[in-house]
Amino acid sequence: MIDSTPYPDPYPDPPVAETTMTLSELNKPARSGAATGASASTRRMINRDKLEADILAQAVRIFAECGYEGTSIATIAEQAGLSKQNLLYYFPNKQALYKRVLDDVLDEWLERMNLLADAGKEPQQVLRSYVEAKLRFSREHPWGSRLYAMEVIGGAPMYGQEIKKKLIPLLRKDIAVFEQWISEGKIAPVNATHLLFTIWAMTQSYADFSTQMCLVLNRKQLTRSDFADAEKLITDMVLASISLKESAPPSAA
Repeated sequence: MIDSTPYPDPYPDPPVAETTMTLSELNKPARSGAATGASASTRRMINRDKLEADILAQAVRIFAECGYEGTSIATIAEQAGLSKQNLLYYFPNKQALYKRVLDDVLDEWLERMNLLADAGKEPQQVLRSYVEAKLRFSREHPWGSRLYAMEVIGGAPMYGQEIKKKLIPLLRKDIAVFEQWISEGKIAPVNATHLLFTIWAMTQSYADFSTQMCLVLNRKQLTRSDFADAEKLITDMVLASISLKESAPPSAA
């Protein structure tokens, strides 16, 4: 039986007690005899990594909710439990933070696109895994998906060059794999570019337009069952589009 429990918010606010340390406290030397220099350095690195992760988690949510122009560094810092000055130690300005958030989102997507760039596997297996991975991203990282959508809908004024640089080469590799499958007779001839566009649109809508879906379904959040149903339907549609049609038997004379 599929669990219909609403999926928890993937970006809960971090506990204030864990994120209110100042930079001077993070870099404070260990007490004499309490730890070696190496362990103290490791501890500081772990703390810095955690604070950076907290900043990015709050930033992606606030940028997605308020847009670039409507977001302030001070607001992100407050939500992350830091002073504005401490946040600027990690990210020198709002644009740098915004681009880092989008870098993380796009890198996650490209990692999933790498699933397609393997002509040695069976097409059906690869496409099932890709649809599942894309929907899992929409379920687990809705704020990132929405922020990326907002940037693209607005004409990608701040991130267009990065999209071209990172996305297009991998898209070409994936299209080459589809063309190889077609030439080997493994799938029906299909416009791979538009098939991928369609998969992106179907899977990402479960993050970008989840509010509309919830209003129609009369619930607060999409459930695991909703995502399971979506995965089955989208996978069936995609596999049907590449399915080889059996030749009709010759008619009797």
